[in-house]
Amino acid sequence: MDLEKLWRRYKENQDHAAWEQLVEVYASLVKHVAGRMRLTLPAHVEYDDLVGSGIFGLLTAIDRFEPQRGIKFETFAVNRIRGAILDSLRAADWAPRSLRQREREVARAYGIVERRLGRPATASEVATQLGIDIKELYELERQINQVAFLSLDAPLSSTEDGDQGSLGARIIDDNDEGNPLQALEEEEKKHLLAQAVQALPEKEQLVVSLYYYEDLNIKEIAQVLDVSESRISQLHTRALLRLRGFLLCHSAELDIAERQQPSTKRAVGQGE
Repeated sequence: MDLEKLWRRYKENQDHAAWEQLVEVYASLVKHVAGRMRLTLPAHVEYDDLVGSGIFGLLTAIDRFEPQRGIKFETFAVNRIRGAILDSLRAADWAPRSLRQREREVARAYGIVERRLGRPATASEVATQLGIDIKELYELERQINQVAFLSLDAPLSSTEDGDQGSLGARIIDDNDEGNPLQALEEEEKKHLLAQAVQALPEKEQLVVSLYYYEDLNIKEIAQVLDVSESRISQLHTRALLRLRGFLLCHSAELDIAERQQPSTKRAVGQGE
């Protein structure tokens, strides 16, 4: 099959038959990407669902591909296929609610221990705070890491104002209306987050900086640090737990301050 001629027929004449043939030719690429991604996901995520989502990425790639640029279609399409699969996983929020709750508990434990000790907490100290065995903590972090994979394995998407600073969005839950952090001005949130990042252990701080602020992907960061991609993913997960723990503790302090404020005002009023 002359792929070059097929691409020309589709791009120049919008030949639907050529389009169908291109989809058929490259469908195996979707199966390949879905198969590799399936290895990193929980057992209940269906391979066929990944393929179905990946097809949308393939169709987008075929529509946007420009053969004259000299880039291999396979290289161009893989990122679109992976992106479509990741988008569908995020939309489905396949992480069980119980795991979300445990993630919050682990993050809070990091925050409590680190606030008390004034330094990064060890896994042993966090396990003690949670009242669990360290092996159980490692297993929890492994499961949480599978959720964090969705964030780390895809390019950051820009917001409408061009801001790539989605780190804060991934740490502070904008849907949590009861969270006092939501009352803070954007600049205050950024300042607080910068404090939290500065308190991270060196390697975790570097991963966060390279990914969220320097726009490096997981593979590039692994090359910089000369470690495996899975190790980068682990460091990223633990960094997010520490950051969220830091903010949860700060949120709790804000909540206490807000509850004390009315009584303070009453006391001032009575004094007058």
